[in-house]
Amino acid sequence: MSAPLSPDFRNGEVSFWYRSLGVPRPGEPLKGDVQADVAVVGAGYTGLWTAYYLKKADPSLRIVVLEKEFAGFGASGRNGGWLTGALAGSADRYAKTHGPEAARRFQRSMFEAIDEVVAVAAEEGIDADIVKGGLLTVARGPAQAARLREELAGQRQWGWDEDDVRLLSRDEMDGRLRVAGALSATWSPHCARIQPAKLVRGLVEAVRRLGVEVAEGTPVTEIAPGRAVTPYGTVTAAHVLRCTEGFTATIPGHHRDWLPMNSSMIVTEPLPADVWASIGWDGRELLGDMAHYYMYAQRTADDRIAFGGRGRPYLYGSRVDDRGHTHGWTVDALWELLTSFFPAVAGSRVAHAWSGVLGVPRDWCSTVHVDPATGLGWAGGYTGHGVTTANLAGRTLRDLVLRRDTDLSRLPWVDRRVRSWEPEPLRWLGVHSMYRLYRIADARESRGGTRTSALAKIADMITGH
Repeated sequence: MSAPLSPDFRNGEVSFWYRSLGVPRPGEPLKGDVQADVAVVGAGYTGLWTAYYLKKADPSLRIVVLEKEFAGFGASGRNGGWLTGALAGSADRYAKTHGPEAARRFQRSMFEAIDEVVAVAAEEGIDADIVKGGLLTVARGPAQAARLREELAGQRQWGWDEDDVRLLSRDEMDGRLRVAGALSATWSPHCARIQPAKLVRGLVEAVRRLGVEVAEGTPVTEIAPGRAVTPYGTVTAAHVLRCTEGFTATIPGHHRDWLPMNSSMIVTEPLPADVWASIGWDGRELLGDMAHYYMYAQRTADDRIAFGGRGRPYLYGSRVDDRGHTHGWTVDALWELLTSFFPAVAGSRVAHAWSGVLGVPRDWCSTVHVDPATGLGWAGGYTGHGVTTANLAGRTLRDLVLRRDTDLSRLPWVDRRVRSWEPEPLRWLGVHSMYRLYRIADARESRGGTRTSALAKIADMITGH
């Protein structure tokens, strides 16, 4: 099914989220050598939150943030707008190294981070279209419904109670959102809708007001103890923090640290009142499903549906298509899935399509680290949960840089070591095999299977997902 495109359809141009704001031009670059206390590489959520909390904790610090493009160019300005409490990694894996109670503390810290972002946005006057409507996860088909029940049982084991997530009755589900083919659904309050670009641009303004220097249009060519090197000068600092998420593979020496996984989105034209009457969605919940080749969606502030999923999941050699252009077949596939969820949308058209990259560690678990001997640090590998996790990472990096012994500095993702991804062509073969198997597994399950396809389990084994 070919997606109908609106007359003013745009492809790429970073993302739809900049359409109302205008795609920013990079600000002033670094002007010569600089002596600082902290150099932050990357002006996305992680780098900006880190600079924000460090400067609030110690206003005397000189902090310089270095950005190759403009602040919010990467995943921070392209994501699905999910401020979600989902743990960026496997609770079981964190529990294996630090015990179950540490994993529970980590999860609770993620829940609390949602309200922290909301509170700071209000305090700083950042209007990011935030609505804390929670997360609705639907199961379309018997196999998905079985996985939903298993997931809920697992959440109960980790201490999530009825206030954290609950199974909805049919009436409750349809009263929130009517998804074609949905058999069951859970709802969790731990999620809020945001407009990603508004949040990141508001953050850069906030850190500049605090006195943080943000140098845009300034690529970093070398990260080493005590310095970050750029074509325009070197920032010498006691701490150099790498906050580059999906673009980490482009930095010399870090090519195999985190795999840059592609995710793509489309957004409809504004939908008329009769379409919304048939769909519901008055609570502005975030929407996900239990498919292996999963989707994610939100109802935007101007009454569109922004709908995402995997397109071309990975480019050979960890390349990054950095302007967000999306292949036509991906647009068509997302449109077909969107209209299968909401047949009433079929009379609308696609207004914008874009793509971005997220960082995936080999064990799919995020990490935060600061080496007190060298001053080098990093945070990332968020596996698609970066909007909330980046805030928690920023506060954790603050405590590590300032050498504070706190609950955050003792979370189980701190100092976690992860082995590198395999060299090519093994990376490309592994990732593409995984997602091909997921697509086939979803197709088989859609024909009425009641159990998770064995192909999906093989896909998990291939990449350690």
